[in-house]
Amino acid sequence: MGEDKRVPAIRFEGFTEPWEMQNLGDIGTTFTGLSGKSKCDFGHGQARFVTYMNVFSNPISCANDLGLIEIDNKQNSVRYGDVFFTTSSETPEEVGMSSVWLDSKENVYLNSFCFGYRPLIKINPFYFAYLLRSSFVRDEFILLAQGSTRFNISKTAAVKISVPIADDEDEQIAIGDFFRNLDDTIALKKQEYEKTLTIKKAMLEKMFPKKGANVPEIRFEGFTGAWEQRKLGKISSKVIEKNTGMIYAVTFTNSAEQGIISQRDFFDKDISNKQNLGGYFVVRPNDFVYNPRVSRTAPVGPIKRNKLERTGVMSPLYFVFTFSEGDYGFFEKYFESHYWHDFMIRNGDSGARFDRFNIKDTLFVEMPLPFPKMEEQTAIADFFYNLDILIESLRQELEKLQNIKSACLSKMFV
Repeated sequence: MGEDKRVPAIRFEGFTEPWEMQNLGDIGTTFTGLSGKSKCDFGHGQARFVTYMNVFSNPISCANDLGLIEIDNKQNSVRYGDVFFTTSSETPEEVGMSSVWLDSKENVYLNSFCFGYRPLIKINPFYFAYLLRSSFVRDEFILLAQGSTRFNISKTAAVKISVPIADDEDEQIAIGDFFRNLDDTIALKKQEYEKTLTIKKAMLEKMFPKKGANVPEIRFEGFTGAWEQRKLGKISSKVIEKNTGMIYAVTFTNSAEQGIISQRDFFDKDISNKQNLGGYFVVRPNDFVYNPRVSRTAPVGPIKRNKLERTGVMSPLYFVFTFSEGDYGFFEKYFESHYWHDFMIRNGDSGARFDRFNIKDTLFVEMPLPFPKMEEQTAIADFFYNLDILIESLRQELEKLQNIKSACLSKMFV
């Protein structure tokens, strides 16, 4: 037993004894993951193995998320209470991520990009799982990460790390149960958030007409009749107002994920040259902006509405337009759907740069848009507005829970 003793900043009532620092090598032994395996051994067989991402993503390994493998008797099978550590990653912050195995399945093995650790002392596995994910221990692993383009940590280096161990088993249980319950709450909130996102995605599919149809699959009660179509150029106009006189100093950007956002908020700094802002387009509240930059979530570039309730400027590379007819919220949600992508693909191309979509302005304004009666536009806009409020509320609740967990991992372990 070592002589170094510590006391955590936050503690459950009734526990007062200091915690003792112990080297991992003094309280457990290591073992290697799978070795000597080729690609043809994976994806079939009677044995299962714990994947790298299972270890990386979970303080407690998921027993239902295992790969298949052909195995021989030379490999080390895992046992209840074993700890797995990742050995390699692209950043030092992700090296040595740990996960505890709490299942009694037989014929289960550890992947070759991790190593195993088997405690030799009695220790609550949930306490140990979250202790190893605490900022105190993670900082030690990060310091030991070696590499330049890819970072690694060896078993030999890892077992030299000292960790604080609470002598009182009841305190270990209390801490382990606290984090386990907190993780369960986070998982439920995440499921609720993701379910609501899925509902929105489905509604974006069903509340606008599919190709060749003139009515949507789902419609609010009381609305009948076919939807009209209007060309973008007939119900909107391109914004050509330049920032003459440098009246506006805030530069906006159009993010596929975050929408219209100030450049400083998006990049944490100003990218645009202030001397060039006089040639930028003025973007007022409720103006729409097409960004030709493509991404995985925006294969033809995003169209977003300025909901910042303030005026800024954007580069001439963007196409800025404002509607003269229709409900802003209705068109905002239509542009979140994929139904307008087909027109873009038929009338444009990726251009000389693979990350930019190229379409002429004269063709862009020919885009056909659905145009139901204003009352139905407003009803659809209101539905998605309220759904977005719910999604943002759930996102904030999830973020708050995750921040609580992060703070507790910092304060409840030495």
